[in-house]
Amino acid sequence: MKFARLGSPEHEMPVLIDNGVSYDLRPVTGDIDGAFLAGDGPARAAAALAAGELTPVDGADGLRVGAPIARPGAVLCIGMNYAAHAAESGSQPPSVPILFMKTPNTVVGPNDPVEIPRDSEKTDWEVELGVVIGSRALYLDSPEAALDHVAGFVLANDLSERTWQLEVSGGQWSKGKSAPGFCPIGPWLVTPDEVDHQQLRLRSFVNGEPRQDSNTSDMVFDVATIIWQLSQYLALEPGDLILTGTPEGVALSGRFPFLRAGDTVELDIAGLGAQRQEFVAAAR
Repeated sequence: MKFARLGSPEHEMPVLIDNGVSYDLRPVTGDIDGAFLAGDGPARAAAALAAGELTPVDGADGLRVGAPIARPGAVLCIGMNYAAHAAESGSQPPSVPILFMKTPNTVVGPNDPVEIPRDSEKTDWEVELGVVIGSRALYLDSPEAALDHVAGFVLANDLSERTWQLEVSGGQWSKGKSAPGFCPIGPWLVTPDEVDHQQLRLRSFVNGEPRQDSNTSDMVFDVATIIWQLSQYLALEPGDLILTGTPEGVALSGRFPFLRAGDTVELDIAGLGAQRQEFVAAAR
């Protein structure tokens, strides 16, 4: 199944998408959030659709697409999780997953405009597979147990300001990761039965020119290992978002210019949809 949220910011309507038709999910839930995911929401939504209890949304194609999950409690990110990206960043692949955070208020819709932060000179793009947690995970016994806690997958752009991340960070990356709008996700939350998350092509383009082109099979640490590892140190809660790292082809490599106002970034992951963001100057 595919879930989405349509409408203006902070007033999105939860929908279930089936065969290209968006169905109003409000008879089942007020939002696509942790409570919905933890309360067997996807199964209840499927049952309501099968029973004819959901109606199509009039004019759905003309509505803004919001983030497919409500603001998560946590956005946890894995760095250097593709060997070639680690190399272009001047590092060896890590021996354990590298964890950093983005603030939850970075999460926006997949096609929302993004402001280049004030005084930024090194705003960068990063196409990533996002994982949405469906049930609490703490001290998991093995990676094999981890996937039972996954509600679904999303396309994400882990935007970064590299000067703030690397040069004035004090060694903590989150300062360069948490500007407003720095985590576009969606258009859909796709349930695990619909995609093979270990074999997904992911790509990015800037102003129509190709930048990244890789596959999730190239991850250093796979999704199950990431969730299992994180659960040894913290509790993952329903609705939390994990970003699993980006492949090579970012501006940090030195091969491409950083983003400027007027640039357009497009991203896609097979089975998870596409995004398009226009970058604008920060409001003064």
